[in-house]
Amino acid sequence: MKRSLTFAAALLAVPVLLVAGCGDTDEVPAGAVAVVDGTTITRQTLDELLARAKKSYAAQKRDFPKAGTPEYQSLQTQAVAFLVQREEYAREAEKLDVTVTDAQIAKKLDEVKMQYFAGDQKKFEKGLADQGYTVAALRDDIRSQLVTEGIYAKVTPDVKVSDADLKTYYEENKKNYSVAESREVRHILVKTKAEADRLQSQLEGGADFAALAKQRSLDPGSKNEGGKLTVTRGQTVAPFDKAAFSLETNELSDPIKTQFGYHLIEPLAAVKAGTVTPFAQVKAQIRSQLEGERKNTAVNEWVTETQKAYEDKVTYAAGFEPPDTSTGTEETTTADE
Repeated sequence: MKRSLTFAAALLAVPVLLVAGCGDTDEVPAGAVAVVDGTTITRQTLDELLARAKKSYAAQKRDFPKAGTPEYQSLQTQAVAFLVQREEYAREAEKLDVTVTDAQIAKKLDEVKMQYFAGDQKKFEKGLADQGYTVAALRDDIRSQLVTEGIYAKVTPDVKVSDADLKTYYEENKKNYSVAESREVRHILVKTKAEADRLQSQLEGGADFAALAKQRSLDPGSKNEGGKLTVTRGQTVAPFDKAAFSLETNELSDPIKTQFGYHLIEPLAAVKAGTVTPFAQVKAQIRSQLEGERKNTAVNEWVTETQKAYEDKVTYAAGFEPPDTSTGTEETTTADE
């Protein structure tokens, strides 16, 4: 069974973008769960979607929520919201001149068949059946996916990022493209200063640092390496950091107190200079990031506008309404006021 084929079930796992208003439930005909600006969403469509979701749960070895539980109600609400959103998107796509052709859908179907079933028609049909899908249902989901992609393209064509924008972002976030100074050191961590003083005397008398570290150090990350570790500027606690980068190579520190105890630190090499990735090397990456962010902003604004447009155009059957998201912050007055 190919889980990636279950488009609708997968969509139940993500928040629905549009949460429409709720009208008079008496306006919803029998056998329907919602009406979107005159278009009915049937209970059968919802049941088929939930059935596919149930098969998806089984494929993932997850327990499907039992009917009547809060978890099931939540899943059902998401499913209804998804179907409502799909109808709203289809309507808005017409206004934006977004068209999806049968040829586009057929191409996607062929891609699915080839990617997951090596082009084998029988395996493809069995895969659909195993997930409770019909070809018609899969075509509907593919159409919805293509509509969403088309809307995205129509809403974001004017999003631009200039070279000046890229340079400004780079300069303001240069630390994200920098590698700080580093240094190879070794240390021994003990609990008390008295013990650190004793070990310092032994080391200054010629004792083997690595052997003492393995025997006495409380640092599990370095003791088995004879106390060796590579530290990066600013990545350790302040007293340790200061000593590690200020001592001369092979100079043994006095006991350094930190929140972990007392350290004896000895740098083993010179400080390795930090580096900054040149702007030219990350320019394309920054452009992709900023374009994505700005396109998402444009889409979110479109979503907000569309949500408002449908506030009074969606009606739900009783028991299928979205949860009340009002804040309850309106002021109330009392009889005494």
